[in-house]
Amino acid sequence: MRLIALCLATTLALPATAGVTVQFRDGAPKDRFTLSYDGTCALGPTQLVIDLGTAPAGLIFDITGAGAGVEVFQPLEWVQGSAQTSQVTDGDTTLTVSLDQWAPGEVRAFTVDIDDTTSGRQITVDGSEMVGATLRADGQTAVFDASGSATLPLDPCTS
Repeated sequence: MRLIALCLATTLALPATAGVTVQFRDGAPKDRFTLSYDGTCALGPTQLVIDLGTAPAGLIFDITGAGAGVEVFQPLEWVQGSAQTSQVTDGDTTLTVSLDQWAPGEVRAFTVDIDDTTSGRQITVDGSEMVGATLRADGQTAVFDASGSATLPLDPCTS
């Protein structure tokens, strides 16, 4: 009985952890990144870095018709919620998303065109081509999987 009480007390004493998931979905003509936060308390200022350059598929942001991308291009556009982003030029591989605050359960999403530079289907990028791309925040890194998803555990909520 004492062991059960000790285990229960230890489990209840653990702080809640928060996580950020970024989900990539290929679309025509726009690809979509959905950012969700499943924490139990609000996050203060947070910077997320999406780095396509670590993916073997040679992924790039294709935002203009005169740059490194192929055929169709789309500038970055927030379609659910909003946030500040680093300036993106055609052919860039990284994007920084700066959030002032993030409430539990809040979802934000943007569209943009992503091209690959290593295959014959450069204008179509699927989740499997995102493998190896990274998501960074708060000194941690998560790698995108074959479904086009990366989940980054954040520090436990302390408030």
